[in-house]
Amino acid sequence: MHLFNKKTPQLTRGNTPKNKFDYSLAGVVLALSVFGAIMIYNSSMIYAVGKGNEPWIYFAKQLLWIVLGLVAAYIFYKIDYHIIAKISPIMLGVAVVLLVVVLFVEQEGNIKRWIPLGPFEFQPSEIAKFSFLLYLSSWLARKRDQVTNIQEKFVDHVKKELIPFLMLLGGVCILIVIEPDMDTTIMLGVTSFIVYFLSGNDRMHLIGSIAMGALSSIIVLIATIGANYRIERISTFVNFWKTGNIPDPLNAGYQFKQILVAVASGGWLGLGFGQSKQKFLYLGDTAFSDTIFAIVAEEFGLIGCIFLLSLFAFIFFKGFKIAMKSPDKLGFLIAISITTWITFQSILHIGANVAMIPINGNTLPFLSYGGSSTIINLAAIGVLLNVATHAQNNNSSYQGQRATSGKDGIIHKRTRIKR
Repeated sequence: MHLFNKKTPQLTRGNTPKNKFDYSLAGVVLALSVFGAIMIYNSSMIYAVGKGNEPWIYFAKQLLWIVLGLVAAYIFYKIDYHIIAKISPIMLGVAVVLLVVVLFVEQEGNIKRWIPLGPFEFQPSEIAKFSFLLYLSSWLARKRDQVTNIQEKFVDHVKKELIPFLMLLGGVCILIVIEPDMDTTIMLGVTSFIVYFLSGNDRMHLIGSIAMGALSSIIVLIATIGANYRIERISTFVNFWKTGNIPDPLNAGYQFKQILVAVASGGWLGLGFGQSKQKFLYLGDTAFSDTIFAIVAEEFGLIGCIFLLSLFAFIFFKGFKIAMKSPDKLGFLIAISITTWITFQSILHIGANVAMIPINGNTLPFLSYGGSSTIINLAAIGVLLNVATHAQNNNSSYQGQRATSGKDGIIHKRTRIKR
């Protein structure tokens, strides 16, 4: 399936378009980030005081993450996305090295996801997710001859392209699973599959999509079977939908129950800002990270949730629109990658918070607490705004050229660029 097929204008002398910043997308993302910081302060005060910290400690840290994220977004916005694509292999190489290094960092328990950096910590899997999707977009954007006969070039394609790429995807996913970080693995695998599927329309490409989907499924299945707590989460979810009751509500089903209590307590209009009961240690530190949507539902009710969902829907449709208007295949794939990633992660978080899918550890983009995720998410939006600017330039240059001829007598035409 290949959605990118468009006409693009020729740029001519004396008609250089000016940058057009997408204020609507930037405004929505900034509003979500500010609202998220406020909700983090609201949801973390009790937990912070219980740990002997100031009640505003997590709020202050999140504000710092947002500022750093906005700086990163500005940098990625200003650098041409074609240049970003060229350095994506280096970014991915650094991310892979960090994924290996984190496995040897001394941490409490068996979870090895963070590398300490002075008073702060960062999560290599977030960097890997971002850099891998940029690399994937760059790799898929390279010109390839369409293969209609499967036997033609099949062996050459498998050896030189498909196998090396699947090995890279599998290697990155396995390193992330070992940490363990199953949620990022699922995110990366599903997003990669969708982007790969949408990037082409020949038989060889279909084979690659199936192989990628199969590899991701096998890794997820093995990782799930290898962890008892994941099996318990799935079992709790299935039993709830079968019987309407939550098994073992004081142990394995405890968090699941507290989430449902928070959501159900919100009703239509919610209990009011700051009035959540479940943030009083019932949900612990997840109240401002993995289950922050449940707190939003408790305090702002169904109406507030619908409004919040509409903002994420806006990001989805805006990102898809940017992709369809992008001036080349690379811009299309980068926009699709980032839009799919942000949307899918939001679905996983919200779905788990309303008992539509098993509980997972996915944070809600722009709202949940987290340094690495906040900075990387905002950096990704910077790249998306980058593509949007080029799309606006592309469109405005055509609007200024169609049905006109310059003083030099040149008649300007649109041309179709073969992909």
